[in-house]
Amino acid sequence: MNINDHFESPMLLKISFNKLIEKYEQMVDHDDEFISKKAQRVIDAQKPYPELREGICDVKLLDKYRKEIKIILEDSFSEVLTHNEIKTVSVPFHDFIFNSSERFKKIIKTAGKDFHLKILNMPEDDRYIIACTIILNFCYGYDLSFKRPFFYKIPDANGIMRYYKILYNADFTEIIPTKKAKKITQDDIDDLLDNFENIDMWKEKFPPHSYIFKGFVISNIFDVTDDQSISNIKSNLISEGKRKDSNFMKNFHEIFQSLLNIKNLKVGFSIYNKENDSFLKVHGEGMESFLLDAQEASKCDKTLCKYSYKTLLKDKKYYSISDVDKYYKMSKGKAPQYKTLKDQGIKSAILAPIANDTELLGILELVSSEPKVLNSVNANKLTDVMPYILAAVERSKKEEENLIEAVIQQECTSIHPSVHWKFKSAALEFIKNNIIENKYIPFQKIAFENVYPLFGQMDVKGSSNSRNQATQKDLTSQLSLAEKIISQVLELHEMPIYEQAHFQITSLLNELNKDFKVDSEHQTNNFFSQELDPLLKLIQKNHPELNEEVEGYFSKVDSELGVIYFYRKNYDDTIKLINENMSSMLDNAQKNAQAMYPHFFERYKTDGVEHNMYIGEAITRESNFELIYLYNLRLWQIQIMCEMENAFYQNQHEYPLSLDVASMILVFNQPLTIGFRMDEKQFDVDGTYNARYEVVKKRVDKAYIKGSEERVTEKGKLSIVYSQKEDEEEYMNYVRFFQHKKMLSDDAEIVELEDLQGVTGLKAIKVSILYHDFEETSNYYTYDDLVEIIKN
Repeated sequence: MNINDHFESPMLLKISFNKLIEKYEQMVDHDDEFISKKAQRVIDAQKPYPELREGICDVKLLDKYRKEIKIILEDSFSEVLTHNEIKTVSVPFHDFIFNSSERFKKIIKTAGKDFHLKILNMPEDDRYIIACTIILNFCYGYDLSFKRPFFYKIPDANGIMRYYKILYNADFTEIIPTKKAKKITQDDIDDLLDNFENIDMWKEKFPPHSYIFKGFVISNIFDVTDDQSISNIKSNLISEGKRKDSNFMKNFHEIFQSLLNIKNLKVGFSIYNKENDSFLKVHGEGMESFLLDAQEASKCDKTLCKYSYKTLLKDKKYYSISDVDKYYKMSKGKAPQYKTLKDQGIKSAILAPIANDTELLGILELVSSEPKVLNSVNANKLTDVMPYILAAVERSKKEEENLIEAVIQQECTSIHPSVHWKFKSAALEFIKNNIIENKYIPFQKIAFENVYPLFGQMDVKGSSNSRNQATQKDLTSQLSLAEKIISQVLELHEMPIYEQAHFQITSLLNELNKDFKVDSEHQTNNFFSQELDPLLKLIQKNHPELNEEVEGYFSKVDSELGVIYFYRKNYDDTIKLINENMSSMLDNAQKNAQAMYPHFFERYKTDGVEHNMYIGEAITRESNFELIYLYNLRLWQIQIMCEMENAFYQNQHEYPLSLDVASMILVFNQPLTIGFRMDEKQFDVDGTYNARYEVVKKRVDKAYIKGSEERVTEKGKLSIVYSQKEDEEEYMNYVRFFQHKKMLSDDAEIVELEDLQGVTGLKAIKVSILYHDFEETSNYYTYDDLVEIIKN
């Protein structure tokens, strides 16, 4: 095998001892006779084999000259130190080693037959370029300062990863240009400095095998596991999104295993909540708390004994348990931390407070299923690690606080980014007046005048009926199970209380099947909790032969709700999934809409998803608003409603319950004023005339088509409700445009609606939606597209 096979490099590698032999040739004339004779012995060993100086590429020749090579390298690999030093001989950028100390051989043997030695921190793609930088330094004296630490990662006998740093000695190497080598100028160097990743440029200036590397490198290797473990901890803690990374905790376990040299070791965390003096579980991929076990939270005094509480929370010192079983017995099982750890099969543990000068933030938990391996001695190894963990936790806490505020603003208020500037301006004015100048001036009213409203909704059709049917099925199932048990117990033992229960059950079943009312659920649930459950427990106690039937009944009952929650859960889960999926789709599409022209947007989850939009100069603070931006947004609204319908029906099979939806858009062609209502923390329209818009929004989806029993909203159709003739003309243009785009059908019809309370003269365009895959398009149509279609 040739050492250059499958290895592209600007250097042709040749293993040569020329430089080392030259050194021995100088030592022949040494005053010290011992040194002189030893040097001559090395020269004599090499002399019959000139190829050892000229250089060899064939790896097989290394075995042929193994005896001579051992003599040549004798001084470099002292027999006295061979079991202590970790040392090898190789060539650059190669995992190939042809001589090593006994300790290195032992390390590799311990790693196992399947272990393959590989240099870390040596990207395959960069090897060629790194070799070029070595040539620049060696042949042209240009140091690019590209030195990086190289490491080996090798498992020990226990499978724990050990880290070894490699320091190269290149004293016995030489690099010789060949005829293929190009002369490198300062201009070339300047080009290369700005093009590290341009591999073609490097290859053009340093063609493959345009230089010859002759010699070998000695690798002095040192175990730096402790330092590297600390470095790895820092790197892991600095990385973003660590809670979501499935490998984060796996890597963390391995790092601490290496640091403490314990294979059987796991890492856990718990957060300290100062407000109620409790520990909380950290939520994240693979994260555990061994102090809390299966609990989400627990009071500190219920989790720790008095001594451990004082050590961790007051003194902020490490608390180690070298033998959990021993201390569990000594405490007679009364110390809660010993019981919790023992129940999980943990035999030794170290609990380390994550604390700064002022407060405790959490607990780092190291545990092992082996006794004595974790103790008060190796707990001190954590001293170098805890500052980085503390810094990471402090940063995470601050990020979490900011995230909580952001979530509160997004989920609990209606302060959309488009109008945030006005709230900020009002807040600054309030601070100036009330805090800086000590005046009492109320927070100014937040209002936006002359903005155009857009409203749309995707509503689950027949949601109330579906909910009632689900409730009816659950209650009937539970009553039927109970009726079966009561019938069986009556056969064993007739008692008036059993007969009374049987009568009530059959009565409730008849009522549910014949006339389900709003209060039927409440009435039946009261019967379950107040009468039936105590009776069944009495039956279980007095009639052991029915134990299996009673247990079967309670196994089907939700432990928290006290009722069978199967069909209702399917309904609730379906509504929740529909709302989440459609809201997410709408929110993502809003990014495109905002890019067209900034506007106010809010959405609500009901039995479906509703959204409000307002657009106008008052919101953007700019004087460049034109009606074309309103038309664009109206087009966008129709398109996203069609896409949401498509997405819903394409994924309908994934929902627990098969439900249908209907979509509607409400058109209001007059600008209005919206104001922020401080009491309700949301925007609403201002003025009596504008209030008509809110009335229509709340009632229109329940409106009927005049002269029929048909609702304005219908499965598979988009309903566009309006009142003005110009709105009809505008939206019929939009409909024709989307018909041309094959998003709407050709069956558009205009219908009149029955009068609503206080509202008359409403009409609607109803048109079928065409269902197909929208996933491959991310384009949204604009008013210009519409004009272009009309022209043609």
